[in-house]
Amino acid sequence: MGVFDSLRKKRKGGQGQVRGSSRQDTTHLDEWASSRVGVEAFVEPRTHVTETTILLVAHDGEWTRRRIASPEAAADFARKRKMPLYEVERVGYPKRMREYQARQKRERG
Repeated sequence: MGVFDSLRKKRKGGQGQVRGSSRQDTTHLDEWASSRVGVEAFVEPRTHVTETTILLVAHDGEWTRRRIASPEAAADFARKRKMPLYEVERVGYPKRMREYQARQKRERG
């Protein structure tokens, strides 16, 4: 038994199960993006542990992340909302996001 085997959810056949995207994920992304200014989208690739995700970053660095069905679904999401879409593997995470996280950490004390 591996170190993380007991932490994984099990399904028939003993395979670990990763939750896919849901309507609630898309609803959250829509509501979040519509209430922020200067939102850009960043698609994060699927890994062994996580499905494809889309990261939304506002002009001030505030961000949110949710699962999305595929990179193509991320492109559709961004195109319909007229927001730019970047691949995290190619461009990395925006500096303003890291700065936002640092500000939040300082404010929490």
